[in-house]
Amino acid sequence: MSEALSNRVDVAAVAAAVDRLRAAAADSRPTRPVRDLIGHDDVVAAYAVQRQLAAERVAAGATIVGRKIGLTSEAVQQQLGVDRPDFGLLFDDMAYVGGDTVPYGAVLQPRVEAEIAFMLREDLADGPLDATHVRAAIDYASPALEICGSRIQDWDITFGDTVADNASAGAYVLGPLRKKLDQVEPRSVEMQMTVNGEMVCTGNGTACLGDPIDAVVWLARQARELGEPLRAGQLVLSGALGPMRPVRPGDSVTATITELGKVSVTFSQ
Repeated sequence: MSEALSNRVDVAAVAAAVDRLRAAAADSRPTRPVRDLIGHDDVVAAYAVQRQLAAERVAAGATIVGRKIGLTSEAVQQQLGVDRPDFGLLFDDMAYVGGDTVPYGAVLQPRVEAEIAFMLREDLADGPLDATHVRAAIDYASPALEICGSRIQDWDITFGDTVADNASAGAYVLGPLRKKLDQVEPRSVEMQMTVNGEMVCTGNGTACLGDPIDAVVWLARQARELGEPLRAGQLVLSGALGPMRPVRPGDSVTATITELGKVSVTFSQ
């Protein structure tokens, strides 16, 4: 974060929010919201909490491997009562591949949504950071499931709460197909998601800020503004193509995305 932004942060409030969310994770028990400490929509304070918790996770041995864009779907915004996108960090210990079984307790209050994952082959640190620039920086796209989780009890979140809680990131699952952008048009894809074989939601590429590429453009600009631009080799989760759905122990989830194929995951009992 730039020095100018850092000077705007209430250090004591950020520290208290960090303590509350850290304890929730350590105890595997959701806690009350942190908006009483950092406000409902103070972007700088919320990302300061996120950064501090991320730094502690890295110090404990985790590696940052990318970013996730959240709240890109109007349906998800309506579900959670927020009105703008956010982003969080992806760590190596959050990654699964299609067909894996995820321990149910690994993510607090899990909910699943279907997304497109983009692998970057170039930095997005300088230049216009427009759609043409972003497309050229993407190596390939894959189908993905994000397992969202919240350390805030009952998902009672405002924008500040979810940003502080790493944009409600829990884990993610990547499908096997990797396609170049001359083989798939992200905004044109259609998505269907099933839980235990039952259709639970549908969606499409335009549900993600009108175009998943535009979501990455937004992320690249936000990340640069906050002083941590996207880098080659990082993975970016686009944001939801449709509504998220809660899961229970034993559930199996499959998303099918046209042109990108299927990705599945099962949660342990």
